[in-house]
Amino acid sequence: MTAHDQMRAMLDQLMGTGRNGETNKFHVRFNDPKVCKSFLLSCCPHEILSSTRMDLGECPKIHDLALRADFEKAQSHKDYFYDLDAMEHLQAFISDCDRRTEAAKQRLAETQEELSAEVAVKANNVHELAEQIGQKLAKAEQLGEEGFVEESMKLMEEVDEFRKKKLEAEQEYRNSMPASSYQQQKLRVCEVCSAYLGIHDNDRRLADHFGGKLHLGFIKIREKLIELEATAEKRKEEKRKSMRDRDRDFEREERYRERHREQYVGGRELDRRSKRHRSKSRERNRHTEKDKDRDNRSRPYRSRSRSRDRNRRSHSRHSNSSDKKRDRD
Repeated sequence: MTAHDQMRAMLDQLMGTGRNGETNKFHVRFNDPKVCKSFLLSCCPHEILSSTRMDLGECPKIHDLALRADFEKAQSHKDYFYDLDAMEHLQAFISDCDRRTEAAKQRLAETQEELSAEVAVKANNVHELAEQIGQKLAKAEQLGEEGFVEESMKLMEEVDEFRKKKLEAEQEYRNSMPASSYQQQKLRVCEVCSAYLGIHDNDRRLADHFGGKLHLGFIKIREKLIELEATAEKRKEEKRKSMRDRDRDFEREERYRERHREQYVGGRELDRRSKRHRSKSRERNRHTEKDKDRDNRSRPYRSRSRSRDRNRRSHSRHSNSSDKKRDRD
């Protein structure tokens, strides 16, 4: 990956898919079923165990840092319960790893010489001390790299104590069996990552194993699974409650639509009502035109009758004035 690609990935992780107004390269949103929900929670085994002896290859679902940033932003406003999906994914993965561990133990039991109960206990004691030395060495190196020198020195002192105990346990184990059998490498399967550990492995080999990416990756996955399983029942109940609330809101909306469906006008009903309105308008217009025609036809008769009345009144006034003049004469 070039420096430009690294800077782009960092910006995507910080600002999401829409940092420049464009969509992401996969053209999906974080809630799409094709997006890996374990990746959104930073616990996908395909990502954690990449470039290790147990590299799982590319995840069949989408991994994109910008989608993770979008999810983290949206999760603050709405709970998507993706931790339950991630828990199921990790449970399936860890169950498969545990089956492989048991199969490896079975193969060792078939191929290695069976030890007596007393010798087996002593051998397990040597293995356990060796594992503690390797874990503390790896932790001391990590603290030293981070600048915690005093804490690292304290762990190294503890490592020296465990080395003394390991020497004593090895001496007891050597004295409990023949020399020819002691020289044979006794293997043991790591309970965390299914790797093989030898009873004669030196401290450097053990530190490389317990501080390696494979072992630390399995520790991260197992710790995340324990964390998710601790809150699984509570989260499932919250999810059921959320689904009930959502169904209740949906039913309320449906009842509201049914109640107001008659008031809603659209589609064919709107066409029928508009046609009915136009027909009524035309009917009113026809009645109005008929009334106007009837008024127009009756207006000349009314005008002629009014003129006759005016003539009669004027004639009667003229005749009355003539009679009065004759009387005066």
